[in-house]
Amino acid sequence: MRLDKYLKVSRLIKRRTVANEACDAGRVTVNDKVAKASTDVNVGDVIGIKFADKIVTVKITRITESIHKEDAKEMYDVM
Repeated sequence: MRLDKYLKVSRLIKRRTVANEACDAGRVTVNDKVAKASTDVNVGDVIGIKFADKIVTVKITRITESIHKEDAKEMYDVM
């Protein structure tokens, strides 16, 4: 699954266009490498997202095309 779509489906970032902009600005990393929005992500990858003054790091535990809002947190573990 594309990184920008994963960020949207998992509710880490609210909209896919915002996820694209974050990737273009270099604020998203996958396995400690700056990632483009089109980067493929897999279970076990570690994603880092810079939000203003903090960095959120998560490990992908599940990839699903669509999921209920309540279950979105099961797609990753916060590190």
